[in-house]
Amino acid sequence: MPDWDRIFTERGRMFSDPHQDIERVVKLIHDGGGTRILDLGCGSGRHIVYFARLGFDVYGFDASPKALAMTQEWLEDENLEAHLCEHLMEEPFPYEDNFFDAVISIQVIHHNLMDNIRKTINELERVLKPGGIIFVTFPVLQSGPISNEDDWNLVEVEEGTYIPQKGWESGIPHHYFTLEEIPEEFHQFDILDVFLDDTNHRCVLARLKST
Repeated sequence: MPDWDRIFTERGRMFSDPHQDIERVVKLIHDGGGTRILDLGCGSGRHIVYFARLGFDVYGFDASPKALAMTQEWLEDENLEAHLCEHLMEEPFPYEDNFFDAVISIQVIHHNLMDNIRKTINELERVLKPGGIIFVTFPVLQSGPISNEDDWNLVEVEEGTYIPQKGWESGIPHHYFTLEEIPEEFHQFDILDVFLDDTNHRCVLARLKST
């Protein structure tokens, strides 16, 4: 398993502000009467804290104990509460069926081989209520020689999945979803929007089908 603890120890709280489009997600959740949210791969807590401030019933898991400790410290500093646990996203989620009104996952689910990503998507479908919202983001493979992308020296290990040989995410798989893959892999969802954010990450906003 990639050493996320090392990454969080070296880089600290890498993000403090919530995603630029999160207010749009909140409106959709509110419009549907939702209250319970999962942050899949919550990292050091920027969205956990954001949703807790708004009064949601917030859950989050991450593979890094260091990141979870930072999240808990942030919550305590603001006198907020959330349900946190250490967990791998490719393993069955520790929640009941139809438990959440929404799941967000910012720059997380692409960090795996495709078989494991499909396990994660299946678990998203299981724990979401019918009509529940997902908001997920992942990177876009830049044009030009692959080996030059951010000087990471990417090596393709399966179709669309690369492992950087350099940089702070060295050794961590990165799957680059094509536009064609999104409706295929998220076929149990009605896709509401697919767009690029200001960091050139592709964003998918979708609703779990009712049947």
